[in-house]
Amino acid sequence: MNSSTRPRIVTPSNRRAIAIVRIGVGILFLIFGEYKVFGTQFTLGGGFQGWIERFVSGHSAYPFMVPILQGFVLPHEAAIAFLVAYGELAIGLALVTGILVRTASVFGAIYMLALLFSSNYPGAQAVFWQYFGASLDHSVLALCFVALALSEPPAVLFVRHLLRRDPFEDVDAAALRSARRLRARTSNARQVTER
Repeated sequence: MNSSTRPRIVTPSNRRAIAIVRIGVGILFLIFGEYKVFGTQFTLGGGFQGWIERFVSGHSAYPFMVPILQGFVLPHEAAIAFLVAYGELAIGLALVTGILVRTASVFGAIYMLALLFSSNYPGAQAVFWQYFGASLDHSVLALCFVALALSEPPAVLFVRHLLRRDPFEDVDAAALRSARRLRARTSNARQVTER
């Protein structure tokens, strides 16, 4: 049986676990984006520029990222600061509501990798494992985004499920038939006992 004909097994507990990760990461990004969008310190008050300058001057950016940060990001810092602020808010909204989760997750993973390479360089003399230790704050979120991008579309704690008309729309047809047969048997058993 090849992978295209093999049935996918997605249990309710797996769906709940993915939903918890999705909503948890979404709440974090709503918090990150909210203070950047509704406050002016990050976007207009030099907050974004200050972070980029610290990444470059503190040698925390990977060497291949330094020219990008100095030559592209800093000259366009206001526009990129707004892109970061609204991007974080959009990612958070998408994950919390369950709408466009894969798209938001792909952009979230790209964003986390950009942050990782801009701010988590342990130094040229670091041993191999220190690269992973230095990147934990961004690599863990990047892995969450990759898992969300590769997972099944949301079926639990999803806004569209609260608004739809047919509550059995995504229920497996065989499970639905089985539930109907069981309901019919129990109603028949009640009728026999009532006689």
